Amino acid sequence: MRRFFIGVATGAILGYAYVRAMEAVAALREPSTPLAADPKAYGRLRRGLMLGGMARSLATLGVAAYVLAPLTEPAPGEREPRARRMALVAGFVVLSAALDLPADYVEGVALERRYGLSKQSDADWFGEQAKSLGVTAAVAVPLIELLAFTIERLPRTWPLVATAGSFPLLVLANVVVPTFIAPLFNTFTPLEGDFAERVRALADRFGAGDARLLRVDMSKQTEKANAYVTGLLGTKRIVIGDTLLDRFEPDETIFVVAHELGHYVKGDVWRGVALGTLAAAFVFYGSRALARKEGSELATSSGLARLFFAMSFLGTLAGPPLSAFSRQRERAADRFAIEATHDAASGAAAFTRLRERNLAEDEQPKWMELLFSSHPSLRSRIERLEAATVPSLAR
Repeated sequence: MRRFFIGVATGAILGYAYVRAMEAVAALREPSTPLAADPKAYGRLRRGLMLGGMARSLATLGVAAYVLAPLTEPAPGEREPRARRMALVAGFVVLSAALDLPADYVEGVALERRYGLSKQSDADWFGEQAKSLGVTAAVAVPLIELLAFTIERLPRTWPLVATAGSFPLLVLANVVVPTFIAPLFNTFTPLEGDFAERVRALADRFGAGDARLLRVDMSKQTEKANAYVTGLLGTKRIVIGDTLLDRFEPDETIFVVAHELGHYVKGDVWRGVALGTLAAAFVFYGSRALARKEGSELATSSGLARLFFAMSFLGTLAGPPLSAFSRQRERAADRFAIEATHDAASGAAAFTRLRERNLAEDEQPKWMELLFSSHPSLRSRIERLEAATVPSLAR
């Protein structure tokens, strides 16, 4: 039975990769016919690609853990050399990226172009994928080796140590990613002028007046609009996409910035770090039990493969509660923006424009929202803003 499931998973992986590769080759040879701006059709396609990608990812990790990795096991009594283990991990990272590349192209380029949501060239997209692979390998290989080292030295208590180490790593990520990684993919320039002064005044009211105000060239990758507030330990930055600055009314943009500022002011960055640490505990302790290997057996490339298959599975199970937490914080940020701007009407207008520009559905299927969505439905958010419009105007 086990061989049957492994055979099915292997066939599904290869079949999925082949279909996506053929779609990618066809799109590269000749651009597909543009599609009508239909949010429901776009949403269905995105969901199908997402679910297919999740299944393919789990299947790939399963085959790697139970078919490929056992072939790398050291002989009984021998210890796997560290260099060999790191090379195998790096090889898997590259192989996984290669398997993902056709599907990523179909989802991130071909589909977006057909719906008029991206004008990014193939050369730019492939260049970004190469950068992403370099960053992933540079970060993943040392961290996985550090985990293996911890398992070797502390075979009984490594989940506790790994969980404790997750907290500073998550804090570091909130410092390093916006400061050093994001500029590898986009250009960030200081935001200046009258509008910048409005943003600065808003931020100053809530103790974030020292944040850097930046404009980012989101249009390089997408026609969608967005903004965000990020950073910890003196690296605060308010980042607004050029697609938002150039195509929205100033009051609408101020409301979107206020929403994002709400996440920061209400401590959502630190909440995310704390919740991420709790999720890490669930994943580390649970994966040790599911991997069915003890102590140093988990520190081999084969043991690590089983461990990461279990971690990926548990991470998927943790997704719904994490999504529910995110939706709750999005609602809180909406409330903050209403109170900060006293302009719910501009908020409703901004979300309506975001819905149109981002080709977003008013409502996703309920199962999608409950299991995977990090945001409440746009319809519910716009209705709340419209309901708050009258008292806002009265002020």
